[in-house]
Amino acid sequence: MAAHRKPRQRSLGGQTARTAFTLALAGAATATAFDGTGQAEPNLTPVQVKAKVAKLYQEAEEATEKYNGAREKATAAEQRLESLRDEAARKEEKLNTARETLGSMAAAQYRSTGLDPAVQLALSDDPDRYLDGAAFAERAGDRQSAAVTRVRRQLREIEQLRGAARVELTSLKTRQAELKTHKKTITGKLDAARRLLSQLTAADRSRIGEETSGGTASGRASRSSADGRDGLQAPGTTTDRAPNSRAADAVSYAYSKLGSPYVWGATGPNAFDCSGLVLASYRSAGVSLPRTTYAQIGAGQRVSRSELLPGDMVFFYSGITHVGLYIGDGQMIHAPNPSAPVRVAPIDEMPFAGATRVV
Repeated sequence: MAAHRKPRQRSLGGQTARTAFTLALAGAATATAFDGTGQAEPNLTPVQVKAKVAKLYQEAEEATEKYNGAREKATAAEQRLESLRDEAARKEEKLNTARETLGSMAAAQYRSTGLDPAVQLALSDDPDRYLDGAAFAERAGDRQSAAVTRVRRQLREIEQLRGAARVELTSLKTRQAELKTHKKTITGKLDAARRLLSQLTAADRSRIGEETSGGTASGRASRSSADGRDGLQAPGTTTDRAPNSRAADAVSYAYSKLGSPYVWGATGPNAFDCSGLVLASYRSAGVSLPRTTYAQIGAGQRVSRSELLPGDMVFFYSGITHVGLYIGDGQMIHAPNPSAPVRVAPIDEMPFAGATRVV
């Protein structure tokens, strides 16, 4: 039954994880060109580099969310295509059985009275010719008429399934093309950021790395204390204030992933992008969330900034391109960008766009 199916192609995935900011800078001298230019901008001050790098990271994250959305649609198209092919295979088996039965009936009829033209049509290898014989049923016996009608219906159903499969295949190819486009954009933005950073001294790069990834005291503490530490428990005072047990479990999971690397397109368990971390946190609590930030903001009850409680999803930028998990006291856990791991940071470090509570 599965002989018709081609080997499943491997889904397009994200890039190799870079687990430290210094590793993210490796290979800058040989980075590929972006937007038609392979040369870094000269004579920029560290402050100017910081601003440009932050902008590039934001643009890369926006492209990442588009990539995530396209990948989600591509996966759905793959599943629908597979389902249609499986259903067509099952119906073809039934059709073969029906035609074998009809063939036995026809052989018996031929031995006694000759083969009815309608049955000849039903057994033909030319379905179009068969389907054109609309008056055949009236000329066949009752039993043969029912059998031929079943064959006719099954042929039409199979053709409909094949047509639907062709539509899904076209959709899948479109989504795969979108994935390639978004992937090129993401890698281009990140390469451009690396080229800018390669102009600076190691000390300036280190300082900018802290600043562009939320270098507050709490942010630095969360990064340094969480290196290599999996299974960190959320403070009881945080989970006790969560609006429900699902939110408390999501916060606990996010705490356990402090120090995990940022990898665009990743949803865990060892690396995450921003929406991937939130998705995985609530998945651990038994809640299924959409994949992208702009879909996640609609996956619950909207709450104001003054009403925030631990476990609420907090969103940033006008395009809803970044998300974190609120933990109380103006802080969140989020996956910032390739320059920093999952960490605690203030929600004030980015333009606040809204918040949603999973209920």
